[in-house]
Amino acid sequence: MTLTSPHLGTSSGWTDARLLYALEEAVEKEINRHLKVYKDWMPHEYVPWSDGRNFPGFFEDGEAWDRSQSKLTDVGRIALVVNLLTEDNLPSYHHEIATLFGRDGAWGTWVHRWTAEEGRHSIVMRDYLLASRAVDPDELERFRMAHMSEGFESDNRHSMLHSIAYVSFQELATRISHRNAGHHSGDPVCERMLARIALDENLHMIFYRNLLGAAFEIAPDLTMQAVRDVVVGFRMPGHGMPGFERAAAQMAIGGIYNLRIHHDDVLQPVLRFLKVLDIDGLGPDGLRAQEELGLYMNGLDSEARKFDERLAARKARMAARAAG
Repeated sequence: MTLTSPHLGTSSGWTDARLLYALEEAVEKEINRHLKVYKDWMPHEYVPWSDGRNFPGFFEDGEAWDRSQSKLTDVGRIALVVNLLTEDNLPSYHHEIATLFGRDGAWGTWVHRWTAEEGRHSIVMRDYLLASRAVDPDELERFRMAHMSEGFESDNRHSMLHSIAYVSFQELATRISHRNAGHHSGDPVCERMLARIALDENLHMIFYRNLLGAAFEIAPDLTMQAVRDVVVGFRMPGHGMPGFERAAAQMAIGGIYNLRIHHDDVLQPVLRFLKVLDIDGLGPDGLRAQEELGLYMNGLDSEARKFDERLAARKARMAARAAG
């Protein structure tokens, strides 16, 4: 890749404002592509309303929730709560990207369109969970209040390039988490719903990934440094929710999201598609970031291999106990 804007080619020549302006045409192109391929859908069509009944409260016939009412597996229930609480923080996410990208022009059009599409995800997930009595509704609401009361501040709010790099990976991570949660949910209705959400997340990933590719074309050194920083320090947006660490560990063991999935299904596909580790013509800072990124990916693969081995040993012990 070579610079297409030589007069702004040096790192010192780029500011967020200039980058936003330089990428405006790419944003408009990606919006038009997105709208052509996006298939509209209705959240209420994915909810098993006939399974619903009143909870205690204002209704005399209200029935208290009991774990036995849930059709979900234990890991499926944990994953659904984590994924929903993440989606619930949409107002904070909207504020973050609207502040960073602006509300005007092509950027503003995308900010509002993305927010509207993401809103469907929390709507359909909560309706499914309550109608199917998959989770304790009181606990779910307490978690939502606690998580949203904390708000959200992105690790990458200091830089629009870092933010674009982050969402390129995060949208794919969310897609994978939804897809795997559906696979392991134990309920085909839930799996169908999450598969539909995953389609949206994949389109959002493509939008940001292509925008990241455009950023590499105009500011390769800065973009490479942003990708390096984001990959090395990556955290899912739900990391601040109550009990996240324990839930993440259970989801890792259950095959929803873990180091191997993060390396193979999230980081590698984006890096490979954009040929990030093969870009040439970089300056000293960009080249250093590229080398550090390659080393980090090798180290992450080694850590993922160790995780795979520990997980296999755990499964073998559990199988032995069951057989004994």
